[in-house]
Amino acid sequence: MPHLALQVPPDSLEEYEGAFPETPYKGEKGYLPHWAPRAAYAAMITRMDREIGRLMALLKEFGLDERTLVFFSSDNGATIDVGGADTDFFESNAPLRGKKTMVYEGGIRVPLIARWPGRIKPGKVSGHICAFEDYLPTFCEAAGVAPPRAIDGLSFLPTLLGEDKRQSKREYLYWEFQGRQVVRRGDWKGIRNARTGTFELYNLGEDLAESRDLAAKEPALVREIEGVMRAARTESDLFPLLKG
Repeated sequence: MPHLALQVPPDSLEEYEGAFPETPYKGEKGYLPHWAPRAAYAAMITRMDREIGRLMALLKEFGLDERTLVFFSSDNGATIDVGGADTDFFESNAPLRGKKTMVYEGGIRVPLIARWPGRIKPGKVSGHICAFEDYLPTFCEAAGVAPPRAIDGLSFLPTLLGEDKRQSKREYLYWEFQGRQVVRRGDWKGIRNARTGTFELYNLGEDLAESRDLAAKEPALVREIEGVMRAARTESDLFPLLKG
């Protein structure tokens, strides 16, 4: 949680009844209707937080707290306007552009919190760029076993442990979705629309909201990233970029 449909037990919903101005959701955009969608969404988040707290307490009760690596993350950004969830009201993706199913940062950038007492320094923040394919080799290194050979990911355990000098870095990250190719290389992010042939370029280090398209000003960089896109599809051509 939270996920659609908006469903939460009454004891959690009661905490937020009347807290927000509400427009009942009648189910016109899929999933189940709910008479107080904002309260339900907030209650789902609070209940999730409570249940994670119970899980952490159980680890401590079983004596596993000090030797358990815990990750908390998400598989995508906040939802689009379906099911009654009001992403804009809660500013769930602020200040990022876009939402779930989009290739802008609001759709693909997610937080990651990691906890490992005695190993990960509390309060440490890192800008290391990684993706979910990096989790498997990270878990393998933490467990002291060799990862499979034919994988794309790189362990980011050194970053978690504060050993930044031995951290290997990805040359780039690559996505493709709904006719769009995306490359993240350092602070630069290129988006190519295969249907229209248009290309967008953003410097995320200076423009996290992806509000200033720099493609026209950086033609050489655009060509470089287009080359990365061609190479990435050659290496991982699992699905057709355009269907039909």
